[in-house]
Amino acid sequence: MTRVMVLGGSGTGKSWLAMRLAALAGLPAYHMDQLSWMPGFVHRSTGELDALTREIHAQEHWIIEGGHYETMHERAARAHLLIWVDPSRPVQVARVAWRSLRYHNRTRPGMGEGCRETFGWHTLDAIAYARTSRQFHRDRATEVIAAAGPRLALAHIRSGWQARRFLRRCAPVPRTRGFLLQP
Repeated sequence: MTRVMVLGGSGTGKSWLAMRLAALAGLPAYHMDQLSWMPGFVHRSTGELDALTREIHAQEHWIIEGGHYETMHERAARAHLLIWVDPSRPVQVARVAWRSLRYHNRTRPGMGEGCRETFGWHTLDAIAYARTSRQFHRDRATEVIAAAGPRLALAHIRSGWQARRFLRRCAPVPRTRGFLLQP
């Protein structure tokens, strides 16, 4: 597998999983937050983001983590595997709070350059977003999965334990990029 989509809402663990899988498989990881946000949390236009994501998913090797649902079906048509990271709401909220504290005044991995985390009132906004957008992200994931059909391999990960178990099943392919999923 050399082209992988990682979907899920805010704080689900998409970036963590994508970075580890990229290191294991020798694949480049692209984070939608890095593509979407310019310094100071200035959002790129939809047209710019469409062009960036299309340029990336036209390549032969990638892990693309995050949303931007405007080009999602195009990515799914090229992907070998879709990983849906879907923990419980309390876990998701706790992860948002923890990363805000952990990366306070720093740019967290997977985020756009110059977009620093702040622990405080911003954290409450981020938690509220994670809670209220959870169903939206779940609906988009199920929509993409249904449209792709059985051609697209699926891993539905609901816990940190399942994520670690999934990574243990991924075997790098010698002398090339990519990985095989072992039973």
